[in-house]
Amino acid sequence: MGVLGWIVVGFVAGALARGVTGTRRTGCLGTIVIGVLGGLIGGALFNLAGAKGIGEFGLWSMFVAFVGAVVLLLAVGLVTDRSRRS
Repeated sequence: MGVLGWIVVGFVAGALARGVTGTRRTGCLGTIVIGVLGGLIGGALFNLAGAKGIGEFGLWSMFVAFVGAVVLLLAVGLVTDRSRRS
């Protein structure tokens, strides 16, 4: 998958993950970064589980990136909530 594919998958996965987790603090570029990092995290998690990670542009790649982005946003939410309580 090329750079443009990563951007599109990142934006879609990041936007869906933001909607599921209730994160509203990012713009378009932040959403793409969340999705691309989610793709890397999701790919690693799925590979560890023995499943196929991100490959070609398609629904499976978007799903893997979405799962990774949700994990990323939940982890960031735990860290930032913990620091706000202190």
